[in-house]
Amino acid sequence: YLELHGLSVQLAEALAEYWHSRVRAEWGIGGADPASMAGMFRTEYQGCRYSLGYPACPDLEDRAKIAALLDPGRIGVELSEEYQLHPEQSTDAFVVHHPEATYFNAGGRRL
Repeated sequence: YLELHGLSVQLAEALAEYWHSRVRAEWGIGGADPASMAGMFRTEYQGCRYSLGYPACPDLEDRAKIAALLDPGRIGVELSEEYQLHPEQSTDAFVVHHPEATYFNAGGRRL
């Protein structure tokens, strides 16, 4: 179970990153994406994908606002009373295109 769970977590994150890449391409800002995987890990690309429950957007209760706007039930995703998405590996995010959007800024470096 743990191996399957770990694989599903990684696949969900990979799919989210794939869609983030597709969004950047459709917005016309994907051409500057780094060629190396190390550059991708350092987020050396324009734009950011912010997910609720992480330090940049810690308040999971905001997920209810997103659910009210997008109606995830129409694709089989439900929001629990604890603001968790079900099925378990479902994910949501805000994608921001601004060139100065970063996850954190420590000493002028993108992290």
